[in-house]
Amino acid sequence: MDWYAFPFFLEVTIGGLLSGVMYAMAAIGFVLICKTSGVLNFAQGAMVLFAAPTFVSPVKHGFPFPLAIAATLIVMTVLGFVIDRTALRPLANRSPMVLFMAASGLSYVIEGLAQPIWGTQVHRLALGISNTSFEIGGIFIPTFDLVAAAMFAVLTIFFRFTRTGPGFRAVADDQFAGLAVGLRLDRTWATVWTAAGFVALAAGLLWGARLGAQFSLSLIVLKALPVLVLGGFGSILAGLPVGTPKKLAEPYLGGAQEIHPS
Repeated sequence: MDWYAFPFFLEVTIGGLLSGVMYAMAAIGFVLICKTSGVLNFAQGAMVLFAAPTFVSPVKHGFPFPLAIAATLIVMTVLGFVIDRTALRPLANRSPMVLFMAASGLSYVIEGLAQPIWGTQVHRLALGISNTSFEIGGIFIPTFDLVAAAMFAVLTIFFRFTRTGPGFRAVADDQFAGLAVGLRLDRTWATVWTAAGFVALAAGLLWGARLGAQFSLSLIVLKALPVLVLGGFGSILAGLPVGTPKKLAEPYLGGAQEIHPS
Protein backbone atom coordinates (compact mmCIF):
# COMPACT_ATOMS: atom_id res chain seq x y z
CA MET A 1 0.00 0.00 0.00
CA ASP A 2 1.17 3.52 -0.79
CA TRP A 3 2.10 4.96 2.60
CA TYR A 4 0.95 8.38 1.46
CA ALA A 5 -2.52 6.90 1.02
CA PHE A 6 -2.48 5.09 4.37
CA PRO A 7 -3.92 8.03 6.38
CA PHE A 8 -6.85 8.14 3.95
CA PHE A 9 -7.36 4.38 4.30
CA LEU A 10 -7.28 4.71 8.09
CA GLU A 11 -9.70 7.62 7.97
CA VAL A 12 -12.17 5.63 5.87
CA THR A 13 -11.81 2.61 8.17
CA ILE A 14 -12.51 4.70 11.26
CA GLY A 15 -15.46 6.26 9.44
CA GLY A 16 -16.76 2.76 8.73
CA LEU A 17 -16.53 1.79 12.40
CA LEU A 18 -18.35 4.95 13.41
CA SER A 19 -20.95 4.22 10.74
CA GLY A 20 -21.42 0.83 12.36
CA VAL A 21 -22.29 2.66 15.57
CA MET A 22 -25.36 4.10 13.84
CA TYR A 23 -26.55 0.63 12.88
CA ALA A 24 -25.73 -0.70 16.34
CA MET A 25 -27.97 1.98 17.85
CA ALA A 26 -30.90 0.55 15.94
CA ALA A 27 -29.85 -3.00 16.84
CA ILE A 28 -29.88 -2.39 20.61
CA GLY A 29 -33.67 -2.32 20.54
CA PHE A 30 -33.71 -5.76 18.94
CA VAL A 31 -31.42 -7.15 21.62
CA LEU A 32 -33.37 -5.69 24.54
CA ILE A 33 -36.63 -7.32 23.49
CA CYS A 34 -35.28 -10.54 22.04
CA LYS A 35 -33.04 -11.39 24.99
CA THR A 36 -35.74 -10.86 27.61
CA SER A 37 -38.90 -12.06 25.87
CA GLY A 38 -37.69 -14.09 22.88
CA VAL A 39 -39.47 -11.80 20.41
CA LEU A 40 -37.62 -10.55 17.33
CA ASN A 41 -39.11 -7.08 17.56
CA PHE A 42 -39.63 -5.88 14.01
CA ALA A 43 -41.65 -3.00 15.44
CA GLN A 44 -38.39 -1.36 16.56
CA GLY A 45 -37.91 0.18 13.12
CA ALA A 46 -41.38 1.72 13.27
CA MET A 47 -40.59 3.06 16.74
CA VAL A 48 -37.45 4.71 15.33
CA LEU A 49 -39.62 6.20 12.57
CA PHE A 50 -42.17 7.44 15.13
CA ALA A 51 -39.54 9.04 17.37
CA ALA A 52 -38.00 11.30 14.72
CA PRO A 53 -41.11 13.30 13.67
CA THR A 54 -42.35 13.28 17.27
CA PHE A 55 -39.25 15.32 18.12
CA VAL A 56 -39.63 17.56 15.07
CA SER A 57 -43.20 18.61 15.97
CA PRO A 58 -42.49 20.43 19.27
CA VAL A 59 -39.35 21.99 17.76
CA LYS A 60 -41.44 23.44 14.92
CA HIS A 61 -43.83 24.88 17.51
CA GLY A 62 -41.01 26.72 19.25
CA PHE A 63 -40.23 24.34 22.09
CA PRO A 64 -36.68 24.61 23.45
CA PHE A 65 -34.44 21.67 22.60
CA PRO A 66 -34.43 20.13 26.13
CA LEU A 67 -38.24 20.31 26.38
CA ALA A 68 -38.62 18.75 22.92
CA ILE A 69 -36.33 15.90 23.98
CA ALA A 70 -38.27 15.43 27.22
CA ALA A 71 -41.64 15.48 25.44
CA THR A 72 -40.46 12.96 22.85
CA LEU A 73 -39.02 10.72 25.55
CA ILE A 74 -42.37 10.73 27.35
CA VAL A 75 -44.21 9.84 24.14
CA MET A 76 -41.80 7.00 23.32
CA THR A 77 -41.93 5.69 26.90
CA VAL A 78 -45.73 5.65 26.79
CA LEU A 79 -45.65 3.99 23.36
CA GLY A 80 -43.36 1.23 24.61
CA PHE A 81 -45.47 0.72 27.73
CA VAL A 82 -48.71 0.57 25.71
CA ILE A 83 -47.19 -1.96 23.30
CA ASP A 84 -46.20 -4.15 26.23
CA ARG A 85 -49.56 -3.92 28.01
CA THR A 86 -51.96 -4.15 25.09
CA ALA A 87 -50.21 -6.20 22.42
CA LEU A 88 -47.57 -8.55 23.79
CA ARG A 89 -48.48 -9.08 27.44
CA PRO A 90 -51.76 -10.85 26.52
CA LEU A 91 -49.72 -13.14 24.23
CA ALA A 92 -47.29 -14.25 26.94
CA ASN A 93 -46.30 -17.93 26.73
CA ARG A 94 -47.54 -18.17 23.15
CA SER A 95 -45.37 -19.64 20.41
CA PRO A 96 -42.51 -17.53 19.01
CA MET A 97 -44.28 -17.36 15.65
CA VAL A 98 -47.35 -15.77 17.26
CA LEU A 99 -45.17 -13.19 18.99
CA PHE A 100 -43.25 -12.54 15.77
CA MET A 101 -46.48 -11.93 13.85
CA ALA A 102 -47.72 -9.62 16.61
CA ALA A 103 -44.50 -7.58 16.50
CA SER A 104 -44.68 -7.39 12.70
CA GLY A 105 -48.30 -6.25 12.87
CA LEU A 106 -47.36 -3.61 15.41
CA SER A 107 -44.91 -2.07 12.96
CA TYR A 108 -47.71 -1.53 10.43
CA VAL A 109 -49.99 -0.07 13.11
CA ILE A 110 -47.33 2.41 14.26
CA GLU A 111 -46.50 3.42 10.68
CA GLY A 112 -50.23 3.78 10.00
CA LEU A 113 -50.56 6.12 12.97
CA ALA A 114 -47.57 8.20 11.88
CA GLN A 115 -48.71 8.83 8.30
CA PRO A 116 -51.93 10.82 8.99
CA ILE A 117 -50.19 12.81 11.73
CA TRP A 118 -47.02 13.86 9.90
CA GLY A 119 -47.65 12.91 6.28
CA THR A 120 -45.17 11.23 3.97
CA GLN A 121 -42.87 14.19 3.30
CA VAL A 122 -39.35 14.45 4.67
CA HIS A 123 -39.07 16.64 7.77
CA ARG A 124 -35.82 18.40 8.56
CA LEU A 125 -34.41 17.36 11.92
CA ALA A 126 -31.63 19.53 13.32
CA LEU A 127 -29.78 18.60 16.49
CA GLY A 128 -27.43 21.56 16.46
CA ILE A 129 -24.41 19.31 15.88
CA SER A 130 -21.64 21.01 13.93
CA ASN A 131 -20.76 19.71 10.47
CA THR A 132 -17.08 20.25 11.15
CA SER A 133 -14.51 17.50 11.65
CA PHE A 134 -11.80 16.95 14.22
CA GLU A 135 -8.28 16.42 12.93
CA ILE A 136 -6.25 13.86 14.85
CA GLY A 137 -2.84 13.04 13.37
CA GLY A 138 -3.94 14.06 9.89
CA ILE A 139 -7.16 12.01 10.13
CA PHE A 140 -10.46 13.87 9.95
CA ILE A 141 -13.34 12.53 12.06
CA PRO A 142 -16.79 14.15 11.70
CA THR A 143 -18.22 15.68 14.86
CA PHE A 144 -21.58 14.01 14.20
CA ASP A 145 -20.01 10.56 14.24
CA LEU A 146 -18.25 11.31 17.51
CA VAL A 147 -21.54 12.39 19.09
CA ALA A 148 -23.18 9.19 17.85
CA ALA A 149 -20.36 7.12 19.32
CA ALA A 150 -20.71 8.96 22.64
CA MET A 151 -24.45 8.27 22.76
CA PHE A 152 -23.85 4.62 21.98
CA ALA A 153 -21.22 4.42 24.72
CA VAL A 154 -23.62 5.96 27.26
CA LEU A 155 -26.35 3.45 26.39
CA THR A 156 -23.91 0.55 26.54
CA ILE A 157 -22.61 1.64 29.95
CA PHE A 158 -26.16 2.11 31.24
CA PHE A 159 -27.36 -1.34 30.21
CA ARG A 160 -24.17 -3.07 31.34
CA PHE A 161 -23.23 -1.41 34.61
CA THR A 162 -26.42 -0.07 36.20
CA ARG A 163 -28.92 -2.12 38.21
CA THR A 164 -31.26 -2.14 35.23
CA GLY A 165 -28.84 -4.08 33.02
CA PRO A 166 -28.27 -7.06 35.36
CA GLY A 167 -32.03 -7.37 35.83
CA PHE A 168 -32.51 -7.59 32.07
CA ARG A 169 -29.72 -10.16 31.75
CA ALA A 170 -31.08 -12.26 34.62
CA VAL A 171 -34.47 -12.52 32.95
CA ALA A 172 -32.81 -13.25 29.61
CA ASP A 173 -30.66 -16.07 31.02
CA ASP A 174 -33.30 -17.80 33.13
CA GLN A 175 -36.73 -16.38 33.85
CA PHE A 176 -37.45 -18.92 36.60
CA ALA A 177 -34.18 -18.08 38.33
CA GLY A 178 -35.08 -14.42 38.07
CA LEU A 179 -38.39 -15.12 39.78
CA ALA A 180 -36.58 -17.09 42.47
CA VAL A 181 -34.40 -14.11 43.41
CA GLY A 182 -37.35 -11.74 43.55
CA LEU A 183 -37.46 -10.19 40.08
CA ARG A 184 -40.95 -9.32 38.86
CA LEU A 185 -41.20 -10.38 35.25
CA ASP A 186 -44.12 -8.09 34.47
CA ARG A 187 -42.25 -5.06 35.77
CA THR A 188 -39.05 -6.11 34.01
CA TRP A 189 -40.79 -6.55 30.65
CA ALA A 190 -42.49 -3.17 31.03
CA THR A 191 -39.10 -1.62 31.79
CA VAL A 192 -37.58 -3.35 28.77
CA TRP A 193 -40.21 -1.95 26.41
CA THR A 194 -39.81 1.48 27.98
CA ALA A 195 -36.05 1.21 27.41
CA ALA A 196 -36.73 0.14 23.82
CA GLY A 197 -38.71 3.35 23.37
CA PHE A 198 -35.77 5.35 24.73
CA VAL A 199 -33.34 3.57 22.39
CA ALA A 200 -35.70 4.23 19.47
CA LEU A 201 -35.60 7.92 20.41
CA ALA A 202 -31.79 7.98 20.37
CA ALA A 203 -31.60 6.12 17.05
CA GLY A 204 -34.41 8.19 15.56
CA LEU A 205 -32.69 11.46 16.44
CA LEU A 206 -29.36 10.38 14.95
CA TRP A 207 -30.75 8.85 11.78
CA GLY A 208 -33.32 11.62 11.41
CA ALA A 209 -30.60 14.26 11.66
CA ARG A 210 -28.61 12.47 8.96
CA LEU A 211 -31.40 11.49 6.55
CA GLY A 212 -34.35 13.61 7.65
CA ALA A 213 -37.43 12.39 9.51
CA GLN A 214 -39.06 10.17 6.90
CA PHE A 215 -40.73 6.81 6.48
CA SER A 216 -37.59 5.13 5.16
CA LEU A 217 -36.20 5.26 8.71
CA SER A 218 -38.23 2.15 9.49
CA LEU A 219 -36.03 0.25 7.01
CA ILE A 220 -33.00 0.84 9.23
CA VAL A 221 -33.88 -2.40 10.99
CA LEU A 222 -32.97 -4.31 7.85
CA LYS A 223 -29.47 -2.80 7.86
CA ALA A 224 -29.17 -3.43 11.60
CA LEU A 225 -29.74 -7.16 11.18
CA PRO A 226 -26.15 -7.79 9.93
CA VAL A 227 -24.95 -6.21 13.18
CA LEU A 228 -26.86 -8.89 15.07
CA VAL A 229 -25.65 -11.66 12.76
CA LEU A 230 -21.99 -10.63 13.10
CA GLY A 231 -22.04 -9.71 16.76
CA GLY A 232 -24.72 -12.05 17.99
CA PHE A 233 -27.59 -11.07 20.24
CA GLY A 234 -25.20 -10.90 23.17
CA SER A 235 -22.43 -8.68 21.78
CA ILE A 236 -23.40 -5.68 19.70
CA LEU A 237 -19.84 -4.34 19.87
CA ALA A 238 -18.65 -7.25 17.74
CA GLY A 239 -20.99 -6.09 14.97
CA LEU A 240 -19.60 -2.56 14.70
CA PRO A 241 -17.34 -3.42 11.71
CA VAL A 242 -20.48 -3.95 9.58
CA GLY A 243 -20.16 -0.38 8.30
CA THR A 244 -16.50 -0.68 7.36
CA PRO A 245 -16.82 -2.68 4.09
CA LYS A 246 -19.44 -0.21 2.85
CA LYS A 247 -17.22 2.78 3.61
CA LEU A 248 -14.17 1.14 2.01
CA ALA A 249 -16.14 0.22 -1.10
CA GLU A 250 -17.23 3.81 -1.75
CA PRO A 251 -13.77 5.27 -2.58
CA TYR A 252 -11.99 2.10 -3.74
CA LEU A 253 -14.79 0.38 -5.68
CA GLY A 254 -16.82 3.41 -6.62
CA GLY A 255 -16.72 2.65 -10.36
CA ALA A 256 -17.64 -1.00 -9.97
CA GLN A 257 -21.33 -0.16 -10.13
CA GLU A 258 -20.88 1.29 -13.62
CA ILE A 259 -19.04 -1.82 -14.83
CA HIS A 260 -21.27 -4.36 -13.09
CA PRO A 261 -24.62 -2.67 -12.43
CA SER A 262 -26.01 -5.78 -10.80
